[in-house]
Amino acid sequence: MASSYKSSHSYKQSPIIIFIFLSFFLILSTSTSPVFSEPNLSGGGGGGFVGAAAPPPANQTFRPLQELKKLKRIRSYLRKINKPSVKTIQSPDGDIIDCIESHLQPAFDHPLLKGQKPLEPPERPKGQDSSEIPETSQSWRDGGESCPEGTVPIKRTTEKDVLRANSVRRFGKKIKRGVRRDTMSSDHEHAVAFVNGDEYYGAKASINVWAPIVTDQYEFSLSQLWVISGSFGNDLNTIEAGWQVSPELYGDNYPRFFTYWTTDAYQATGCYNLLCSGFVQINNKIAIGAAISPRSSYTNRQFDIGIMIWKDPKHGHWWLEFGPGLLVGYWPSFLFSHLQGHASMIQFGGEIVNTRSTGHHTNTQMGSGHFADEGFGKASYFRNLQVVDWDNSLIPMSNLHLLADHPNCYDIRAGKNNAWGNYFYYGGPGKNSRCP
Repeated sequence: MASSYKSSHSYKQSPIIIFIFLSFFLILSTSTSPVFSEPNLSGGGGGGFVGAAAPPPANQTFRPLQELKKLKRIRSYLRKINKPSVKTIQSPDGDIIDCIESHLQPAFDHPLLKGQKPLEPPERPKGQDSSEIPETSQSWRDGGESCPEGTVPIKRTTEKDVLRANSVRRFGKKIKRGVRRDTMSSDHEHAVAFVNGDEYYGAKASINVWAPIVTDQYEFSLSQLWVISGSFGNDLNTIEAGWQVSPELYGDNYPRFFTYWTTDAYQATGCYNLLCSGFVQINNKIAIGAAISPRSSYTNRQFDIGIMIWKDPKHGHWWLEFGPGLLVGYWPSFLFSHLQGHASMIQFGGEIVNTRSTGHHTNTQMGSGHFADEGFGKASYFRNLQVVDWDNSLIPMSNLHLLADHPNCYDIRAGKNNAWGNYFYYGGPGKNSRCP
């Protein structure tokens, strides 16, 4: 073992070096701390954490120095992303919410934001809609907890969170192919409504919240709106917000309020939530990435969240609103190329990942897990679909297109009435007799 160590690291062979290494290895192997196995970096298979009692597979070489280097990288990342808090809240669902001084949040690590403070709220788009369905909130506030004024609530990221990812570098990022490109390719499946062919300065909708079953760690189910510009090549710009169930990202099956952005088609820029510098949060009542509560249930009470994204006409930044008038924060315009101007497409709907890890179509559900034709209380919905025009006004959708790229697995049906404006039902169970 000592000679192997020597050849790979070019150390001078001496009794002292051999003794030090053997002593170090003995201490490491007898420690009561957990042992971390080499995570699967290829994109499939099990998780990245193994208890101390579980030996590595027979065909796997134990490499303590490599593991320690990985843990060092993870801890360095966590020190960067988890800022010092003035208050910590333990959520009933297990999350830890840190109240961070707003000027210390991750956004201000960005070179173009260093030393700045969050901006004042912009003029809201003109136009309102009434909401007769109860708005939902977040689990961490169920006990009446909140963060002090001047701070923002941020879900703490842990070692276990990062170890679930396929690599440290890809933690908090979508795989490329996160937006519908065409109707035939990729393991991402959609049931969406979209508009294009005009200049769009934002979008708004109320999104029904469920807890769909996700059957594989590396799959997710989400319902969101997309603000899109650029081509579907390497220059794609998107801003996204809604709710998602993602066992890999969050370690559970709760629906969580999330955001995403990219300016290069998910290659190097952007991330989920506040896991990189970019999005600037101003609100002390909403934690991005935290679980949503309460949630809808079949033939029972329904709950939804209002999401609006729009471009501030004065400064050009893209702002996010959650629920009835809660301004969450903004994406600075300098993050983007095409979206520095306007969006060329707005998209609403559901998306799942189908890894076919069991050899057939996934059982991961979209929306409520029921098809669109079951209607209210059974199928999931989007209602009051609107876009923001050049005059910073909310206007009804026109020329709405529908797409379900695997309609036997997940489908979509649209309608319009006075109470809900433009709306649609969507979703499905995944694998069934017509979706093998």
